[in-house]
Amino acid sequence: MFKLKAFIPALFGLALVAAPAHAAGNLVAVLEAEIVTLDPHFSTAYISRTFGYMVFDTLFAKDSKGDIKPQMVQDWKVSPDGLTYTFSLRDGLKWHDGQPVTASDCVASLRRWGTRSALGRRIFAITASLEPTDAKTFVLTLKEPSGLVIDALGNPVSPVAFMMPERIAKTPGDQRITEIVGSGPFIYSKADHRTGDRMILKKFADYVPRPEPADFLAGGKRVNVDTLEIRVIPDGATAASALQAGEIDFMQYAPFDLLPQLEKNARVKLVNFTGGNMFAGAYRLNAASKPFNDPEIRRVLWKLVDQREVLDALGLDAKYATPCATYFTCGTTYESKAGTDAAAKPSIEAAKAALKATKYAGEPVVVMEANDLEAPRVSAQVLAERLKAAGFNVDLQVMDWASVLARRAKKEGWSVYGVHAGGFDLGSPLTNVMVAFNCADFTGWQCDARITPLMEAFAKAPAEEERKKIAGEIQAVMYDQAPAIPWGQFAQPAAYRATLRGLIPSAIPVFWNVEK
Repeated sequence: MFKLKAFIPALFGLALVAAPAHAAGNLVAVLEAEIVTLDPHFSTAYISRTFGYMVFDTLFAKDSKGDIKPQMVQDWKVSPDGLTYTFSLRDGLKWHDGQPVTASDCVASLRRWGTRSALGRRIFAITASLEPTDAKTFVLTLKEPSGLVIDALGNPVSPVAFMMPERIAKTPGDQRITEIVGSGPFIYSKADHRTGDRMILKKFADYVPRPEPADFLAGGKRVNVDTLEIRVIPDGATAASALQAGEIDFMQYAPFDLLPQLEKNARVKLVNFTGGNMFAGAYRLNAASKPFNDPEIRRVLWKLVDQREVLDALGLDAKYATPCATYFTCGTTYESKAGTDAAAKPSIEAAKAALKATKYAGEPVVVMEANDLEAPRVSAQVLAERLKAAGFNVDLQVMDWASVLARRAKKEGWSVYGVHAGGFDLGSPLTNVMVAFNCADFTGWQCDARITPLMEAFAKAPAEEERKKIAGEIQAVMYDQAPAIPWGQFAQPAAYRATLRGLIPSAIPVFWNVEK
């Protein structure tokens, strides 16, 4: 069974026997994992981000076209020199404790988020000041112009810039908040939260939606149910059975081996995903240790990796998976074809010829196979076989994902591993882990002097077209250096009861707009 999880294995609770039929005002959902960390700034876990979008709110948000739209903000303007941003909050915003949302709250929230987010750190590195000017207005003044301010404030890359009351946002970023008070469309009910069993989120009656229709994470968040019950059912087959029996309404990840059955059930509908809502997989190479400290040997893998073969090995129907040569997620803003000719027409024969032209001397290639995550496990197995066929001396070592994470922090003892991440996270040079931490990232020990100034230029570029051009230049360097080799892009569909209406198609599950 294919059970797709986030980058780091989730902590699951105990399985739950299906509950009796539930009232129309109660929507029951099973998500990818149990929600353990309720502080959406503290963790980069996707499940904490999902919780964040339910309970907290954002100043800006991304719509289905990828555009950033105002959310808590009513109006905003930028000075002619591009240095001063003035934001005004919309009327009617309240915290769940009944207090009004103020500009001081937002300033404190942004400062806390800025200590946790890669995008936030870049913005605050060029910030001269960030201060409230009245109850509803605050001003951000930069030291130098940047085209990324609005994108950063509305970007769904975790951790997201969620707003909190000032007294809570003053909690240091390296400490978890203990009081969960947001201004989002749902209220967290601590009294009803049973670890390992279920979490209850209640409709926030005083939430004032934006006037425009809901559109992905943007627009009017109108809640049409009284409660959202998030059930803990770790086993995908058990959750699918509960869905088909009408005991739950929604499951975030439908098991791939059960998709044919679910597709035939008239009482169930599936949601496929594209673009940033998909996952993207890659092989991460160790650029600090032989043999892959030699870029010529790393480049052999462009001739070797057949993305279609990896996706087929995962058992993915073509409608749920697609080869994707770009580093920046096909179907998103910075998708690029720069350098991708190197990955055209892979074959064992081409890889053999390319390997013979290098200085490879038979050093062991240690392939780490994470046996507790399906995509990393299968992708590693496929690569190991092709490496052997091309003439590499392969040492396939099986371990759990936690051991992979520990091993990759060292410069010796490993050569390559398979991994996957959310498409939104990989969609920009500033958030793509294969690129963003050049010369500072231990996941592959890659360092190329050409990338750092390009990243700075990307961050400073005021126009989208200029950023697209620079993203292509960054990708060309990545293809030349081959610190990671993409192995495909795929979606794991969500499944829901056909009686639900208005469900927003999003890989980040959201439950506003939906009716039961």
